[in-house]
Amino acid sequence: MGPLDPPPILDHLDALRSYARTLTLGGQEADDLVHDALVRAYDKRHTFRADGDLGRWLLSILHNTFVSNLRRERAEAARIEKAWRPGADRVEPAQEHAAEVARVQAAFVDLPAEQRAVLHLVVGEGLSYQDVAQVLNLPLGTVMSRLARARSALRPADLRGEAASSETPRRKLRIVGGTDDD
Repeated sequence: MGPLDPPPILDHLDALRSYARTLTLGGQEADDLVHDALVRAYDKRHTFRADGDLGRWLLSILHNTFVSNLRRERAEAARIEKAWRPGADRVEPAQEHAAEVARVQAAFVDLPAEQRAVLHLVVGEGLSYQDVAQVLNLPLGTVMSRLARARSALRPADLRGEAASSETPRRKLRIVGGTDDD
């Protein structure tokens, strides 16, 4: 055998196919596995020791190729499953955070419409107090007081100076003279 002659791989092809069919349970996957293993063996031919057993070396490469493919397929399947799962693109919040978000959402819905509108325009849309006053055609002071009441209602009870008990009735503002629009 000359320096440019390929090693006698053909002598080991039946053993490679047989082992590949055992690993993949037959079919086209076995032939693909043998092909991939032979490509790797060719790429790594410089690692083969001249006094080594070519058959064992090829079977080892075939086995390692199978394991690598299996790991890659499992990782890809996990990524696909995660990508198709609803809400997979976001991290679930901790229980306390989720409870706080739910509390704020419920409190926001309970706000009077005029307070919700001001709060949304300032916090959600990023408008200045002056811009909100112009959009809603209200005096600047009214915008500021509605915003302050809305923010106060959304704060946890203990930060508002109220008892933390849920039995504490919610304070209601009384209108003394004028209307609620002031």
